[in-house]
Amino acid sequence: WHLDELYIKVTGVQKYLWRAVDQDGNVLDILVQNRRDKAAARRFFRRLMKKTRSVPRVIVTDKLRFYGAAHREVMHSVEHRSHKGLNNRAENTHQPTRQRERAMKGFRSVGAAQRFLSTFSGISPHFRPHRHLMTASQHRAEMTIRLAIWDQITGAASQPTTA
Repeated sequence: WHLDELYIKVTGVQKYLWRAVDQDGNVLDILVQNRRDKAAARRFFRRLMKKTRSVPRVIVTDKLRFYGAAHREVMHSVEHRSHKGLNNRAENTHQPTRQRERAMKGFRSVGAAQRFLSTFSGISPHFRPHRHLMTASQHRAEMTIRLAIWDQITGAASQPTTA
C-alpha cells in the first residue's frame, strides 16, 4: 500500500484527505479527517485493514513521523518503507482531486467531499487505462470498449438523446 494525505478546503476550513493506493495505482480507500497526527493515521490504518480485509506485505509512506508511530501500534509486523521518491504513486493519484477541488472552488462540506471522492476514486480509473503501455490504436479500441461498458452500467445507451 502507498499511503499519503493532502490538504483540501471544505467551506474555508482545512481538512486532510487520507488516501491508500495499491501497487497498480488503484485507490483502496479515502478518508477525510480534521487532524493530521498519530491518532488520525492509526484510525485510517484500522479502517483500511477492515475495508480490505487484509494486511499488506509492505506500506510506503512519506517521511512524516506519525506514520511510523501509528504503524508500530497497528501493523508492527508489516514492513514500512519511508523515502522521498517511493511514494510517488500515491502523490500522483492526488492530481485529479486537486483539479476537481480547484474547479469546484473547494468542497461544501466534509460529507460531500467524502462522498464525492470515494465515488470518484472508484470510477475514474475506468477511464484512465495505462496509456504508456499502449499504441494509439490500442488506446482508442480500449476506450471504445470502456465507454460501451459505462453506457451499459449507467443505462445511458437506452436513454433517448435530445438535440
